[in-house]
Amino acid sequence: MLSVKMETLLCVAEHKNFTRAAEELSLTQPAVSHHIKELEQELGVPLFIRGKGGLKLTDQGEIAVRYARRIKALDGKLRSELANFEKNITNLKIGLTHTAESNLTTEALAKCAAQNPGLSITIATDTIKNLYDMLGNYELDLAIVEGMPVGSGFSSLMLDTDYLVCAMSVNNPLSKRAMVTLNELKGEQMILRLPTSATRQLFESTLESIGDSIRNFNVTIEVDNIATIKDLIRKDLGVSILPKSACMDELRKGKIAALPIENLSMARETRIVYNRDFDHPEILQEITKTYQEVGTATLPLGDKFELLDNAKNDNKKLTAQDMTTLKDDGTSFNVNNTTATVENGVITNITRAYMP
Repeated sequence: MLSVKMETLLCVAEHKNFTRAAEELSLTQPAVSHHIKELEQELGVPLFIRGKGGLKLTDQGEIAVRYARRIKALDGKLRSELANFEKNITNLKIGLTHTAESNLTTEALAKCAAQNPGLSITIATDTIKNLYDMLGNYELDLAIVEGMPVGSGFSSLMLDTDYLVCAMSVNNPLSKRAMVTLNELKGEQMILRLPTSATRQLFESTLESIGDSIRNFNVTIEVDNIATIKDLIRKDLGVSILPKSACMDELRKGKIAALPIENLSMARETRIVYNRDFDHPEILQEITKTYQEVGTATLPLGDKFELLDNAKNDNKKLTAQDMTTLKDDGTSFNVNNTTATVENGVITNITRAYMP
């Protein structure tokens, strides 16, 4: 159980002031000071030093606070699980990146909770770094993030493979193309995620790998929120680089276009990450299954649906039988060179890009 001293430590660390901590804890200032002094004696290290801006944690104090947060989170989980044991209820707190929040993940989690009586899910959205910190402190049960797990204390399960695309308004002339080139992108006003986002970092590192740089692009605005970026794109105020999974709803409704970028492959895994002592494997299976069910939901084909092959710049019409005879020679239909056109809620054509 979380001791009064540990609770006091966390409160003082938050406020950096004994008086404000005392007010929140409904204690006297001398009592708070006494709790901290006793804890320092028990641990044998100084926890705070006095500075111009108030109290500051020592290096040892930072370590103590990190573990105190874990103890507090575990104490809360213990009480919650015991309280819900007889009711057969499982409460999960799941952390999502901003990208995961914008794709199929939230829909899949909502359906998973709805289909499993007794399962309650709370969703928290934050940066990858903060999600890993919260997971390590047991403030989260699961985190759904992009890329491989950071640190050796976690296990993970691959949920999906995603890739970055150039997202734009359906009114942009480039939207009628099967793909976009880097030179064409350099002529567009770009709306990008913040430099600290994993999406932005993947785009920049991919450019650097081919000897290019983000400095060669006309970045007019940087936005942290993906929903805001998509709103600006719909208004034809620029183009962006986004995970295709974050654009699926708009693509299905024909609100924006998303094109692969010539000579750029920006794929990454989406994973469920959890502490190694997470003891609900059946929940991992349910989330994975529901995610796949949501992801495979497709739009109907239109009455005049066409399958087009533009690999040789001739926009050749194909039949379903033709698809079975195409060779896997690097130009076959795949997620990096194929686009679907959606109009009025139906797919009107699927086109393979021109491959010079």
